[in-house]
Amino acid sequence: MLIAMQDVMKLSGVSFGTSGARGLVTAMTDRVCYVYARSFIKYCEASYKCEQTIAIAGDLRPSTGRILQALVQAANDAGWKTIYCGRIPSPAIALYGLDKHLPTIMVTGSHIPADRNGIKFNHPDGEISKKDEQGIVSQQVEVDESLFDAAGMLKNAPALPAVEAEAEETYCKRYPDFFGSDALHGLTIGVYQHSAVGRDIVVRVLESLGATVKPFGRSETFVPVDTEAIRKEDEELAREFSHKDYVDAIFSTDGDSDRPLLADDAGMWLRGDVLGILAAQALGIKRIATPVSCNTSLEKSGSFEKICRTRIGSPYVIAGMESLVVTNTADLPSGEFPAVAGYEANGGFLLQTNLTRPFADGSCRTLRALPTRDALLPMIAVMVRVHDERMCVVDLLRKLPKRFTVSDRLKEFPTELSKAKLAEIREQKLGEKLFGALTAKPSKFVKRGEDPANNKPFEGKIVSLNEVDGYRMEFDSGDIVHLRPSGNAPEFRCYVETESKDRSAELLAECLKIMEGWRK
Repeated sequence: MLIAMQDVMKLSGVSFGTSGARGLVTAMTDRVCYVYARSFIKYCEASYKCEQTIAIAGDLRPSTGRILQALVQAANDAGWKTIYCGRIPSPAIALYGLDKHLPTIMVTGSHIPADRNGIKFNHPDGEISKKDEQGIVSQQVEVDESLFDAAGMLKNAPALPAVEAEAEETYCKRYPDFFGSDALHGLTIGVYQHSAVGRDIVVRVLESLGATVKPFGRSETFVPVDTEAIRKEDEELAREFSHKDYVDAIFSTDGDSDRPLLADDAGMWLRGDVLGILAAQALGIKRIATPVSCNTSLEKSGSFEKICRTRIGSPYVIAGMESLVVTNTADLPSGEFPAVAGYEANGGFLLQTNLTRPFADGSCRTLRALPTRDALLPMIAVMVRVHDERMCVVDLLRKLPKRFTVSDRLKEFPTELSKAKLAEIREQKLGEKLFGALTAKPSKFVKRGEDPANNKPFEGKIVSLNEVDGYRMEFDSGDIVHLRPSGNAPEFRCYVETESKDRSAELLAECLKIMEGWRK
């Protein structure tokens, strides 16, 4: 039977978000995942010159194994060979695909709860774009309905092939080969492992860089660690661990280990967009693409020659990075290509161009581009700088302009409702009415209500509005409030930025109270 991908999406509710397709596990039946995989394979056959082989991997969610088996069935029925790379980080399978010029699929729901999962696609040249998504969605594929039972599950699911270890090995060697085997010698780093798929790989890589590693917090039950909305229990756990056992920093990642969490020696987690700035500085990046929601210390730092602000989601950051790449050195005073990278508020770091690193013996090593989210590179880069300059993470933070971004989200908030509310605010120009007073009123943390430049009271007026992604309001006080429906789950996100950490937390709490009232 000929099945349209669009029809499967509508009936199941499993659709593309900011990065890949995601949905409830109950909706992601074997049949739904099978049709997604067949549509992706058919699209690759028509759009990319590659051998009929696909590589797959997955995270540690309970539902991931079943979905991987559905992908194998889809590849078999398409006449393709499947290489199973095991349970490894998303950037590891992406790197393998780039090296081999193969399409790859990662089964992961990233940071969202275990009752959901997802499928992330990479074509032979890298992560799929929004244009590629439309190409996949437009496919029609032949489906033998006798393969599935009434619930859409495979009657005889194929066994997974033996694990091909090359993808993991290549990823693990990537960083010691570039930074050197003693790059972190003398540093002690804790690793909060929880249920991250890369939990053992992180330990292995840090040890290969010369660090002393202290793992903790391993869990055999899936833990939905969201690097943009860190759970209070994870904050407390990191602080307690750093107080009991000395460390220079703590590393962790989300479920598929493409988004980092770095804590200082006191166990305080850094915001992903702050980590992105520090990593870019440490790596000598000159041009940066990052979403509109990220901390404005990026511009205020003066460290970068060109910055591109994008919509939220790695496909948009990748497009932004591509626009920053220089192909003709004739227009460059130095005659050298500027290094280009990108990062997201979740901390995921994308490397668009190759990097070089000189060594004392006169040699020079190259780190190949990896234009997909990576958790390890930004954390390692920052700690290598800490090591080389004999400082601590806090010293690097003190050098940045004082801007503090915090974010959180309302869970189980229907996407249709959040979009409708934003449309109402936009059409009726309600931003100042709803949030202006919050930015103008006095705070117990910061003396407010007066602009020292002209001695005029703050009036809660919007001085800048950005609708690239959601609704981002900058007020005359300098406070920023950004509202946006999540692209991956039924959640309504709020991002706040002010000149004080405590003030940002206070303003975020007040904004969320207002948003909570919109459920009614």
